[in-house]
Amino acid sequence: MITRRRALGLIGAAGAAGLAMPYVARAATGRVVIVGGGFGGATTARYLKQRSPDLSVTLIEPATRFYTCPFSNLYLGGLWNFEAIGQSYEPLRDRFGIDVVHDAADAVDTAARTVRLASGAMLAYDALVLAPGIDMRWDALEGYDEAAAQKAPHAWKAGPQTQLLRAQLEAMPDGGTFVMVAPDNPFRCPPGPYERASLIANYFTREKPGARIIILDAKDSFSKQARFMEGWAELYGDMITWVSRSNDGRVIRVDADALEVETEFGQRIRADVLNVIPPQRAGAIAERAGIVHESGWVPVHAESFESTLVPGVYAVGDATIAAPLPKSGFAANAEGKVVAAAIVAALEGREPPTPSWINVCYSLVAPDYGISVAGVYGVADGAIVEVEGAGGVSPQHGGPAFRAHEAEYAVGWYRAITADTWGTAW
Repeated sequence: MITRRRALGLIGAAGAAGLAMPYVARAATGRVVIVGGGFGGATTARYLKQRSPDLSVTLIEPATRFYTCPFSNLYLGGLWNFEAIGQSYEPLRDRFGIDVVHDAADAVDTAARTVRLASGAMLAYDALVLAPGIDMRWDALEGYDEAAAQKAPHAWKAGPQTQLLRAQLEAMPDGGTFVMVAPDNPFRCPPGPYERASLIANYFTREKPGARIIILDAKDSFSKQARFMEGWAELYGDMITWVSRSNDGRVIRVDADALEVETEFGQRIRADVLNVIPPQRAGAIAERAGIVHESGWVPVHAESFESTLVPGVYAVGDATIAAPLPKSGFAANAEGKVVAAAIVAALEGREPPTPSWINVCYSLVAPDYGISVAGVYGVADGAIVEVEGAGGVSPQHGGPAFRAHEAEYAVGWYRAITADTWGTAW
């Protein structure tokens, strides 16, 4: 069992293939281009330079400031301001010598080993890392497209959508109904919708006690379900209603103008605020590079996270098929370290070290009520496997003191992982 306090100390080493033994940087040289500056891409860039300072590492990211999905629910619940989840790229540039280019990658020529940017610039590479995160599958729910998201936001990429949803929650009348549509697996951050419902319920108890929350789910179960539902009953009574797929929770149609959804068996539900989290897929640049599977995600070799479809291209983070590793910020950070080790090994002409990963996921049911799950993963027969008995979930009926400690650890986790990824100073 990994204790939660111990988990915070593991962040720097999580998934760092070969870092369990002393590592002496060698003189690997070459040009590595990384597309995407989130948890996976930024970690890869930092650990490449840490492992091999002579490498030329270029990080391509359109945003000049990255807003994290982890802890965006605290902003939606009125507990943090928006800038508290913003991360600067200056430490990566100034402290670690990474060339950070704020532009979008338009195309990849894997034969010529070049990336074309929106500005027209062409970048040559010896190794390419794609960490594009997710895109929404706009064709998955009838009536839900980019225009509809301006009325019924998904807020599943932290930024303007998150701010729009917060403004709608603030404007919602007391006694109103907040409806959330949760997707089927796989999707980014499996416990995220349920933490969101929790912290919005916390906001409602303070500001709109007559409000109610309905979660319409395309699944029959969800991450940390028993712990969430225990907390909901304890803290929010009957404010939150979760409707499983078997109970007609799967939404098939959205009318964003009317703020109404239709379920699989014809039930129509109207909201005062409608949050639709649609099915997702790998970011578009991964498809343009030819590394996306028919599933919409990127298959990778377990030992290195190199694409199984295009040699010399690596993928990291939410865009990948890496189950049982979840699509989480912690997992992306851990995967970035594995990719960094694998690229340095390839450039030095040797086999990559055998990787292992840790994932620790905290969720807040209230500001002083935390729950968590931890897992350890390795490679067996060319596949990623979970190490049995090496992780753990918060116990049920943990009591107020235990839940308060978990909430404190959650904040500590966020500060530690953002410092490890972007070099953030807290």
